[in-house]
Amino acid sequence: MATDATSLVREILLATDFSESSDAAARIALAYARHFGARLHILHVVGVASDPEMPPWLGKLAEEFRAAVPVVTAVESGAPAAAIVEYASRSRIDLIVIGTHGRTGVTRTLLGSVAERVVRTAPCPVLAVPITRPPIAVAPLEVTQPGHCVVCASPSEDLICSTCRARIRGEAVGRKQREERAGRS
Repeated sequence: MATDATSLVREILLATDFSESSDAAARIALAYARHFGARLHILHVVGVASDPEMPPWLGKLAEEFRAAVPVVTAVESGAPAAAIVEYASRSRIDLIVIGTHGRTGVTRTLLGSVAERVVRTAPCPVLAVPITRPPIAVAPLEVTQPGHCVVCASPSEDLICSTCRARIRGEAVGRKQREERAGRS
Protein backbone atom coordinates (compact mmCIF):
# COMPACT_ATOMS: atom_id res chain seq x y z
CA MET A 1 0.00 0.00 0.00
CA ALA A 2 1.57 3.30 -1.11
CA THR A 3 1.28 6.23 1.28
CA ASP A 4 1.23 9.82 0.13
CA ALA A 5 3.87 11.72 2.15
CA THR A 6 1.55 14.71 2.54
CA SER A 7 -1.02 12.56 4.34
CA LEU A 8 1.53 11.69 7.04
CA VAL A 9 1.78 15.25 8.40
CA ARG A 10 -1.59 16.70 9.35
CA GLU A 11 -0.76 18.35 12.69
CA ILE A 12 2.39 20.47 13.18
CA LEU A 13 3.46 21.93 16.51
CA LEU A 14 5.49 25.14 16.67
CA ALA A 15 6.96 25.47 20.15
CA THR A 16 7.90 29.10 20.67
CA ASP A 17 9.46 31.27 23.34
CA PHE A 18 9.39 34.30 20.99
CA SER A 19 13.18 34.46 20.81
CA GLU A 20 15.20 35.00 17.65
CA SER A 21 15.58 31.24 17.22
CA SER A 22 11.80 30.80 17.57
CA ASP A 23 11.25 33.35 14.81
CA ALA A 24 13.35 31.23 12.45
CA ALA A 25 11.41 28.12 13.50
CA ALA A 26 8.08 29.93 12.95
CA ARG A 27 8.95 30.69 9.33
CA ILE A 28 9.86 27.04 8.73
CA ALA A 29 6.77 25.72 10.56
CA LEU A 30 4.50 27.92 8.45
CA ALA A 31 6.19 26.75 5.24
CA TYR A 32 5.76 23.10 6.25
CA ALA A 33 2.12 23.63 7.24
CA ARG A 34 1.43 25.22 3.86
CA HIS A 35 3.25 22.45 2.01
CA PHE A 36 1.46 19.62 3.81
CA GLY A 37 -1.88 21.39 4.14
CA ALA A 38 -1.55 20.78 7.89
CA ARG A 39 -3.00 22.52 10.91
CA LEU A 40 -0.40 24.54 12.84
CA HIS A 41 -0.44 24.42 16.65
CA ILE A 42 1.47 27.30 18.24
CA LEU A 43 2.49 26.50 21.82
CA HIS A 44 4.10 28.82 24.35
CA VAL A 45 5.24 27.38 27.69
CA VAL A 46 5.51 29.59 30.77
CA GLY A 47 7.19 28.77 34.07
CA VAL A 48 5.42 26.76 36.74
CA ALA A 49 4.83 29.81 38.94
CA SER A 50 3.36 31.81 36.02
CA ASP A 51 -0.27 32.05 35.07
CA PRO A 52 -0.76 30.41 31.66
CA GLU A 53 -2.58 33.35 30.07
CA MET A 54 -2.43 34.13 26.36
CA PRO A 55 0.38 36.63 25.66
CA PRO A 56 -0.63 39.32 23.16
CA TRP A 57 2.20 38.46 20.76
CA LEU A 58 0.93 34.87 20.54
CA GLY A 59 -2.43 36.16 19.31
CA LYS A 60 -0.71 38.43 16.78
CA LEU A 61 1.39 35.55 15.43
CA ALA A 62 -1.69 33.32 15.18
CA GLU A 63 -3.67 35.95 13.29
CA GLU A 64 -0.79 36.47 10.87
CA PHE A 65 -0.53 32.72 10.18
CA ARG A 66 -4.32 32.13 9.99
CA ALA A 67 -4.34 33.82 6.60
CA ALA A 68 -2.32 30.87 5.26
CA VAL A 69 -3.17 27.80 7.39
CA PRO A 70 -5.55 26.66 10.16
CA VAL A 71 -4.05 27.63 13.54
CA VAL A 72 -4.55 26.46 17.12
CA THR A 73 -2.89 28.37 19.96
CA ALA A 74 -2.07 27.12 23.44
CA VAL A 75 -0.26 28.29 26.54
CA GLU A 76 0.92 25.71 29.07
CA SER A 77 2.83 26.05 32.32
CA GLY A 78 5.63 23.81 33.47
CA ALA A 79 9.04 22.64 32.38
CA PRO A 80 9.27 23.59 28.68
CA ALA A 81 10.51 20.29 27.21
CA ALA A 82 8.07 18.16 29.23
CA ALA A 83 5.14 20.47 28.42
CA ILE A 84 5.96 20.41 24.70
CA VAL A 85 6.20 16.61 24.60
CA GLU A 86 2.99 16.21 26.64
CA TYR A 87 1.11 18.60 24.35
CA ALA A 88 2.42 16.76 21.27
CA SER A 89 1.25 13.42 22.66
CA ARG A 90 -2.14 14.71 23.75
CA SER A 91 -2.79 16.53 20.45
CA ARG A 92 -1.50 13.73 18.21
CA ILE A 93 1.13 15.98 16.62
CA ASP A 94 2.90 14.58 13.55
CA LEU A 95 5.86 17.00 13.51
CA ILE A 96 7.34 19.35 16.12
CA VAL A 97 9.23 22.42 14.91
CA ILE A 98 11.40 24.11 17.54
CA GLY A 99 14.12 26.73 17.43
CA THR A 100 17.54 26.05 18.83
CA HIS A 101 19.89 28.69 20.18
CA GLY A 102 22.91 26.75 18.97
CA ARG A 103 24.62 26.72 22.34
CA THR A 104 27.46 24.27 22.75
CA GLY A 105 29.85 23.16 25.44
CA VAL A 106 29.62 24.66 28.92
CA THR A 107 26.85 27.11 28.00
CA ARG A 108 24.60 24.26 26.83
CA THR A 109 25.51 22.20 29.88
CA LEU A 110 24.68 25.03 32.30
CA LEU A 111 21.59 26.39 30.56
CA GLY A 112 20.35 23.10 29.14
CA SER A 113 18.76 22.59 25.78
CA VAL A 114 15.00 22.39 25.51
CA ALA A 115 15.31 21.38 21.86
CA GLU A 116 17.67 18.53 22.73
CA ARG A 117 15.31 17.19 25.41
CA VAL A 118 12.35 17.42 23.05
CA VAL A 119 14.26 15.54 20.34
CA ARG A 120 15.11 12.76 22.81
CA THR A 121 11.60 12.34 24.25
CA ALA A 122 9.12 13.38 21.56
CA PRO A 123 6.51 10.94 20.26
CA CYS A 124 7.04 12.17 16.68
CA PRO A 125 9.77 13.64 14.44
CA VAL A 126 11.29 16.93 15.58
CA LEU A 127 12.74 19.59 13.31
CA ALA A 128 15.26 21.72 15.25
CA VAL A 129 15.80 25.01 13.43
CA PRO A 130 18.96 27.00 14.15
CA ILE A 131 19.16 30.77 14.03
CA THR A 132 20.29 31.71 10.55
CA ARG A 133 23.04 34.28 10.76
CA PRO A 134 25.28 35.68 8.08
CA PRO A 135 28.63 33.89 8.02
CA ILE A 136 31.32 35.43 10.20
CA ALA A 137 34.25 36.77 8.24
CA VAL A 138 37.43 35.26 9.62
CA ALA A 139 40.82 36.53 8.58
CA PRO A 140 43.07 33.79 7.24
CA LEU A 141 45.68 32.48 9.68
CA GLU A 142 49.00 34.08 8.97
CA VAL A 143 52.05 32.10 9.92
CA THR A 144 54.72 34.69 10.49
CA GLN A 145 57.57 32.22 10.67
CA PRO A 146 57.27 29.50 8.02
CA GLY A 147 58.52 26.18 9.35
CA HIS A 148 57.46 26.89 12.95
CA CYS A 149 54.60 25.58 15.10
CA VAL A 150 51.80 28.16 15.50
CA VAL A 151 51.26 27.02 19.11
CA CYS A 152 54.76 26.96 20.61
CA ALA A 153 56.86 28.52 17.78
CA SER A 154 59.35 25.64 17.80
CA PRO A 155 60.75 24.54 14.42
CA SER A 156 58.27 22.26 12.64
CA GLU A 157 57.39 21.34 9.08
CA ASP A 158 53.73 21.09 10.11
CA LEU A 159 51.46 23.94 11.15
CA ILE A 160 51.24 22.38 14.64
CA CYS A 161 54.17 20.29 15.87
CA SER A 162 53.61 16.69 17.00
CA THR A 163 54.23 17.59 20.67
CA CYS A 164 51.57 20.31 20.69
CA ARG A 165 49.17 18.11 18.70
CA ALA A 166 49.55 15.31 21.28
CA ARG A 167 49.02 17.76 24.15
CA ILE A 168 45.84 19.17 22.53
CA ARG A 169 44.44 15.69 21.92
CA GLY A 170 45.32 14.61 25.45
CA GLU A 171 43.50 17.63 26.93
CA ALA A 172 40.39 16.82 24.87
CA VAL A 173 40.45 13.16 25.91
CA GLY A 174 40.97 14.10 29.56
CA ARG A 175 38.08 16.57 29.46
CA LYS A 176 35.80 13.95 27.88
CA GLN A 177 36.75 11.37 30.54
CA ARG A 178 36.06 13.87 33.35
CA GLU A 179 32.63 14.69 31.86
CA GLU A 180 31.76 10.99 31.55
CA ARG A 181 32.81 10.30 35.15
CA ALA A 182 30.76 13.26 36.39
CA GLY A 183 27.71 11.95 34.53
CA ARG A 184 27.90 8.58 36.29
CA SER A 185 27.37 9.97 39.78
